Amino acid sequence: MPNEFLNKKIYINSIPQTVIADADTSLAEVIRQNLGLTGTKIGCNKGQCGACNVILNGKLIRSCITKWARVPNDSTIMTIEGLGDVEKLHPLQWAFTVHGAIQCGFCTPGFIISAKVFLDQNPDPARHEVRAWFQKYRNACRCTGYKQIVDAVMDAAKVLRNEKEMAAFSSLLGKKGEVWGTSYPRPSAVYKATGTWDFGEDFRNKLPRDTLYGAMVQSEISHAVIKGINISRAEKMPGVYKIVTAKDIKGTNKIVGQPTPCQNGLDRPIFCDEKIFMRGDVVALVCADTQKNADAAAKTVILDLEPLPAYLSAMAAIAPDAMEIHPGTPNIYNEKRIAKGEDTAPIMAASDHVVENDFYLQRQPHLVMEPDVGFGYMDEAGRLTIQSKSIWIYFHKAQMAPGLGLEPDQIRIIQNNSGGSFGYKLSITCEAIIGAAVLATGKPVFLGYDMAQTIGYTPNRSPFDIHMKFGADKTGKITAMETKFYVDHGPYSEFSERLTQRGTQFMGANYGIPNIRGVGYTVCTNQTWGSAFRAFGSPQAYLATEVLMDELAEKIGMDPLELRYLNVIREGDTFPFGQAPDVYVYPALIDTLRPKYQAALGRANKESTQTEKKGVGVALGVFGATHDGPDTADIIVELTEEGVTVFNNWEDHGQGADIGALGTAHEALKPLGLAPEAIKLVMNDTALAPNAGAASGSSSQVVKGNAILNGCERLLNAMAKDDGTFRTYGEMKAENLQTRHTGTWTNMGGTVCDENGQGKPFGALMYGLFMAETAVDITTGKVKVEKFTFVSDIGVINNIATVEGQMYGGLAQGIGLALSEDFENIGRHSTLMGAGLPYIEDVPDEMELIHMNHPRQHGGPYGASGIGELPLTAPHPAILNAIYNACGVRIRRLPALPEKILEGLKANQATAQGGATT
Repeated sequence: MPNEFLNKKIYINSIPQTVIADADTSLAEVIRQNLGLTGTKIGCNKGQCGACNVILNGKLIRSCITKWARVPNDSTIMTIEGLGDVEKLHPLQWAFTVHGAIQCGFCTPGFIISAKVFLDQNPDPARHEVRAWFQKYRNACRCTGYKQIVDAVMDAAKVLRNEKEMAAFSSLLGKKGEVWGTSYPRPSAVYKATGTWDFGEDFRNKLPRDTLYGAMVQSEISHAVIKGINISRAEKMPGVYKIVTAKDIKGTNKIVGQPTPCQNGLDRPIFCDEKIFMRGDVVALVCADTQKNADAAAKTVILDLEPLPAYLSAMAAIAPDAMEIHPGTPNIYNEKRIAKGEDTAPIMAASDHVVENDFYLQRQPHLVMEPDVGFGYMDEAGRLTIQSKSIWIYFHKAQMAPGLGLEPDQIRIIQNNSGGSFGYKLSITCEAIIGAAVLATGKPVFLGYDMAQTIGYTPNRSPFDIHMKFGADKTGKITAMETKFYVDHGPYSEFSERLTQRGTQFMGANYGIPNIRGVGYTVCTNQTWGSAFRAFGSPQAYLATEVLMDELAEKIGMDPLELRYLNVIREGDTFPFGQAPDVYVYPALIDTLRPKYQAALGRANKESTQTEKKGVGVALGVFGATHDGPDTADIIVELTEEGVTVFNNWEDHGQGADIGALGTAHEALKPLGLAPEAIKLVMNDTALAPNAGAASGSSSQVVKGNAILNGCERLLNAMAKDDGTFRTYGEMKAENLQTRHTGTWTNMGGTVCDENGQGKPFGALMYGLFMAETAVDITTGKVKVEKFTFVSDIGVINNIATVEGQMYGGLAQGIGLALSEDFENIGRHSTLMGAGLPYIEDVPDEMELIHMNHPRQHGGPYGASGIGELPLTAPHPAILNAIYNACGVRIRRLPALPEKILEGLKANQATAQGGATT
C-alpha cells in the first residue's frame, strides 16, 4: 500500500510554510528533514530524553513521538531557532551560556525550549519547581548533573522579570579580558544554545545527493557459527545500491587493537564472517538511496546461524566445561599481578583485625544523549575520509587501515561535534564499517545508530568480580591487603590489558598499605564488549576498597572517616603501584570535610523517622592525569594578520576541549595583549593538525595543554624584539621569520609498571573525598541521595564553570552507577529509562564543591592537573556506605535496587529475631 502523504500549512518560528510529509513521520523528522531546522535533536526517539522538545500551539511536546498526522493544520510551532540567534540571545540562551549549563550541548535546545514554556507559565519559580518541571517532561542530561541548568533558569527568570540585566551576568566570568581561571564561556556554547552547532546527524541533509544510507544487519543471538548470509531478497528491495559484507573488504577485515594474547589483538572483525561473538555483531551493511529503504531491506537479510553456548558472565566463561570463544585463545587471556612489600600471608595471619568480602560492579552503559553516528567519503586528496565521534583520531586511522587494505596516510579522520562520549569513542564503532562501505560502493555513506544500538552495540563499562581482604593492627592501621578479581570484558580485547592493570593500581589506593599481593584476570565472554568509560577501572576498585574500609571500621568500632584519616597516604608512603603522590593532600581533605561530616551525621540522626532512615557515607578517590609512561602531544601555533591560530587535536566529547585550548593559549599569549576572539581554534582533523594523542585519562589539560604552551612560547620567542616588545605579523614577514611553530610535550616522568605492578605511571594525579547524604524509605527500599559534598584537589583550574560542570556531572553518573544503571539484560536495558539513566530528581540540587587546588610542579600548564575522571572514581561507595549508615543494609553488588534494600532489611529483621529468640 502506498504511503499516505499529508499537505499542511504551519507557522514555523512565525514563518508560514507548506509541508507535504508521510502521515506516519514524526514531527521531529519533518522539522529536521523537510524544513532543515536541525536545532531540534533526536536522541532516544521514544520520548525519554526531551532533546526533541518544541512548542506546538503553545504547549511543550516531544516531537519524536508526535506523528505528522496529529499536527493540526495551521499550527504554530516554535523551535530553538525561533527563540533567539547568536546576535540576539534570549535570556535563557544567555544564561545557559554563562552559567556553564552547556557541556556537549546535544540536550541543550530541548532544555531551553522546555524552560521557555515553564517560565511563560511560572515567571517566578522556586528551584524545586524548575526541577519538577524537567522531571515531568523527561528532560535528560548525561553531562551536567543538572545543577547549572537550574541556576541558568533561575537567573533567566530574573532577567525576564526585569530584575536583572543580562550584562549583570558578566560578574560570573571573572576579570574583563581574562580567560584562564575564570568562567569564560566555551566558544561553542552560544552556538549550542541557539541550535546552530551541527552534530553528526545534522549532516544528513548536507551531504552530496548521491550519498548512500546504511542499515546494519546484526545478530540477535550472542554466540554462533555463521553458516551463510542470504541477501538475495534484500538486493531486489527498492533503492538498494549494494549490500556490503566481509567479502567486499580488500584488507584483513580486522580492527587492530592493543596487542594482547587474545588473537594478538586481532580478535574484532569489521564484518563478522565466520562467527558471532556477541549479540549485535554486524554481518552486513545495506546501502540504499534513503534510510527508509535501507532499513526495510536490512530486515529481509536472512542469517543462517548455528547457535553455540553463550557465556554471559566471567564466571560462566571460566567454568571448566566452557569452550574457547576465540578458538586457540583461553577465555582468561590477561593476567596482571601486583606485589608490594613483604609476603602478605604471614602478616594477614598475625593481624589483630581481618575483614574480607566479595564485590561486583555491574556493566554500566554510557547512556550518551547523541546516538552513535558517522559518515564517509573520498576527499579532494583521494583520502578515505571518516567523520565521526572519534576521540582518538590518529590511532583510529592506524586501527582500521590494515583491515580496509589501506595505509594510515590514505585515511583522514575528522571529529564531528559530539554529543557526549565519556570514553566509549576511544574505540572504533561505526568508522571501519563506513570506510568499508565507501570503498565498496565508491559513494559517500552515512550510518546512524538508534539509541538501542548505541547502548547495546557500543562498548560499556566492564564488570569486575572482586575478592578483597584487609589485615590491620589493634589501632586500625592496615598492614596488608590481598585481592583477586575477574574482568568481564566481553568478546573483544582492546583496552583490556590496561583496564586490568588499572584494577591492580587502584585497589587499596589512597592508603599507605605497605604489603600487597593481588592478581587480576581478563575474561572473554559473549556479553556486550567493554572499553573505556570515565574513571576507567577505578569505580570497580573503589567499590571494594571503600566499602571494605567501612566494614573494617565497624569491626574495630571506629568512625569510618577517622579510620581513613589514620590510613591515608602521608609523606613516606606510596600508592599500591609504588608511586608517591605529587602532593600530599589526604589529611587536609579529611580535615576540611570533618565538621561538615559531623554536622551531617547529626542531621541524619535528627531527621530519621520510623519509615525513612537517613545516613551519611564517605569514600576517597584518586586518579592519574596522564597515561602510563611517556605521553606525547604535538600542536601548531601560527601568527596571522587577524591574530593567532592554534591547530590542535584536543578531541571534545563534551568536556570542554575548546575552552581548554583557548584558556591555555590565551594565558600563554598574554604578552601580545590578544582578545580571546583573536585566537582561532582549528581542531580535530588529521589533515590539518598533528597527532596530540587521545582525549582520555584526564590527560588533555596536562599533555595537550603543555604542547599548546610550548608552541605559544616558541612563537613568542620568534616574535620577541631586543627591547622587550614583539614584532607584528607584517614585521615577521618582512624579516622572513617563521610565523608557524610546532609545540610538543612528552611526559618524561612516567614509567610503565613492571611485572609486579610497580612503577611511576602517572605524571600528575587528582584527589577527591566524597560525602553522600541519603534517605532510605524502608517501606519501599527506595534510596534518595539528598546531598553530595565533594572536596577535591585537581591543581590550578583553567576554567571554573567547566571544571564544576564536570564535577556535578560525574557525581550524577555516580548516583546512577550506585542505584540504577545496568546493562545485563539486553531486552530490558536497551532504552535510557530501562538502563537506569538518572533524571533531575534522582540527583540532588544540593551539591557542594570545595576546591583545594595545590599547583602541580610536574603537571599541566600553570600548575594544572586534570578533572574528567575524578568525580566518578568513588561517589558510589560513599552512597553505599550512607545506605548502611541509614538502615543497616550492606550492598556489595551493584546497582542497589529497591528490592535489594528490602531483601537486606528482611534479612536483618530475621537475624535480629533469631538473636532475640536465642
